Amino acid sequence: MKQLLHHRIDGAPEHPPLVLGPSLGTSLAVWDAQVPALARRHRVIRWDLPGHGHSPAGLLAEGATVGDLAELVLSLADHLGLDRFGYAGISLGGAVGAHLAVHHPQRVQALAVVCSSARFGEPSGWRERAEAVREKGTGEVAATAAGRWFTPAFVSAPAATDLIADLCEADPAAYAACCDALSAYDLRADLHRITAPTLVLAGRADPATPPAHARELADGIPRATLLEIAGASHLAPVERPQAVLDALKGHFATAGGDDDVRRTAGTTVRRAVLGDAHVDRAVARTTELTADFQDFITRYAWGEIWTRPGLDRRTRSCITLTALVAQGHHEELALHVRAALTNGLTADEIGEALLQTAVYCGVPAANSAFAVAQRVLAEQETPGEAH
Repeated sequence: MKQLLHHRIDGAPEHPPLVLGPSLGTSLAVWDAQVPALARRHRVIRWDLPGHGHSPAGLLAEGATVGDLAELVLSLADHLGLDRFGYAGISLGGAVGAHLAVHHPQRVQALAVVCSSARFGEPSGWRERAEAVREKGTGEVAATAAGRWFTPAFVSAPAATDLIADLCEADPAAYAACCDALSAYDLRADLHRITAPTLVLAGRADPATPPAHARELADGIPRATLLEIAGASHLAPVERPQAVLDALKGHFATAGGDDDVRRTAGTTVRRAVLGDAHVDRAVARTTELTADFQDFITRYAWGEIWTRPGLDRRTRSCITLTALVAQGHHEELALHVRAALTNGLTADEIGEALLQTAVYCGVPAANSAFAVAQRVLAEQETPGEAH
């Protein structure tokens, strides 16, 4: 079996995928501050560089290129069934994203390049670093990394010291191979080929990839947006997490089409809860008059509410049953009794939910609800009306 990059996935499977790439010397933990919020709207896939975190060192050999790293990311995407995805990467991770956007434009829906460059300085410097790390390990690099990665005010922060520890644990041969990749990387002549909506983020105090590098990227990529973040050095997502998060949320919502994101996620959840047969009939019955309402239901009820991570679907089913009993919406109640079964509620648990409504919605309302539920549970496989 082909070895893959170590990766971690956060967020619901039906959400649009967003791949996050790390910087040289760091693990996927470099994105820890942004993931919880991004995962509310995206299926977030973070990966470790070879020899970093938990990725096998042997995935990358001496003389490797950024293109080799990009192929590893594509292999991971293929393994996960991702045809198209948003991508954000820091430094070397950003270079991987830019390479993908140039050479595999059909795969990258939207791109964010964070504290990165189209060319990371003179190749000789990277070759020298690679040789030094092969001979002496990453210790010497780690000793000076904090000054490159963070502003003086942040170097003692726990998040900073944790990432320095990651660097110390990186495999020397794999780290050196990543240096080889950076030495050979020069995308300046190809930036105009990037068609994905692109956000370029720069740390205003970044000595490794100064804002001038970001401006070169933004000037070369058609219609790219540039944002410089004050008080941030090379690892801006760690030092200024909220500023980076806000920029990424806005970019991927706009670039992916926020309504399109909700519509896609909503359609997936609607089918999972109500069943394909129900939804297919609803779609088939759609007319010019009802088309906007159907779209509204898909985007708002299913794509905005049912996809939220705060409650599981069993709990949402209980709440929905109660509301429908209170309002006397018996056709909808029948539909959502079936949906409750799909979401994992048993007949007894549905009965308990309806019994609760007798107290708070009234006995006559609960009486009617029990009649509806008893009929549906007896039929079980009989399709109802979908909304």
